Amino acid sequence: MTAPAQPTAGAPEDWLAALHFDDQGLIPAIAQDAQSGTVLMMAWMNAEAVRETVRTGRAVYFSRSRGRLWRKGEESGHVQQVHDIRLDCDGDVLLLKVTQVGGIACHTGRERCFYRGLDLAGAQPAWAVQDPVLKDPESIYGHAHPGGH
Repeated sequence: MTAPAQPTAGAPEDWLAALHFDDQGLIPAIAQDAQSGTVLMMAWMNAEAVRETVRTGRAVYFSRSRGRLWRKGEESGHVQQVHDIRLDCDGDVLLLKVTQVGGIACHTGRERCFYRGLDLAGAQPAWAVQDPVLKDPESIYGHAHPGGH
């Protein structure tokens, strides 16, 4: 998606019909760093979010907690420029290859949302933080950010 795709006005959206949205009208979308391949985050998109992402070349998701479109970076400035969009074999998951502006995708101030790993070395498995906070969330948002997608 070097340049945002511009569907012809009035043309049928056959490309959108190929997506299998769940019963709430949502499809999971995984954001992956286009250069490093690092998985940054997972969020949900509805048809409107997919259309706007394609139209603008910037990631737009549907926030279930807010009940509205969420333009990635609207509060933090950490937008995602979309270079490529892939659809899985079943048509029910999207993969967005992005450039993460500012290098922070997670509301916790980390590079990615997948910052915890399962440590199997102890007597019991336990989740362990493996990635550092790059920037204090309060300095990003100006308030404590409850987060979530």
